[in-house]
Amino acid sequence: MPIHPRKSTIPPTCLAAAVRDGANFHDAWSIHSTHIERSALDHFLTAAQRTPRWVNLAMAARNAIVQMVGLKNLGTLSEIDASKLSSAYQPGERVGIFTLFENTFDEVLLGDRDKHLDVVLSVHRRLLPSGDGVEVTLTTVVHVKNLLGRLYMLPVKPAHRIIAPAVLARIATEG
Repeated sequence: MPIHPRKSTIPPTCLAAAVRDGANFHDAWSIHSTHIERSALDHFLTAAQRTPRWVNLAMAARNAIVQMVGLKNLGTLSEIDASKLSSAYQPGERVGIFTLFENTFDEVLLGDRDKHLDVVLSVHRRLLPSGDGVEVTLTTVVHVKNLLGRLYMLPVKPAHRIIAPAVLARIATEG
């Protein structure tokens, strides 16, 4: 099984597949995890809490730049309450920089909606037939609503393709 994330397709049972039509951007990355006891949200929390330092620095730079044009400061990806159990999160609550939309053991749907973009992030887990782990797939779907959203996505698309697998890799590297 791969230790590094690999570009993949959106799992057919993934809730994000339902919002992919008409998206301006979407991608999916998968990785193997031996932590079959962990929920999809637990996998996300693990990855987010262990976000590489350079990703948090990039988020801080993003926040400084976009505030100049009136967009919101999201904070950094690793700003997760480490003392809060995944079972305590309810739909509508913030989980770091995202809002929790839906949460089941096998999939968590997070995102952000504003006047410029609708972003949906899915973390989907599937038990491998061998039973020795799960495949965890991170899917991102973005719908752009206006010119500012299109301009915002110009640097975000290539950055996302580096950041998403770097963060997802933290699932496989932690004990």
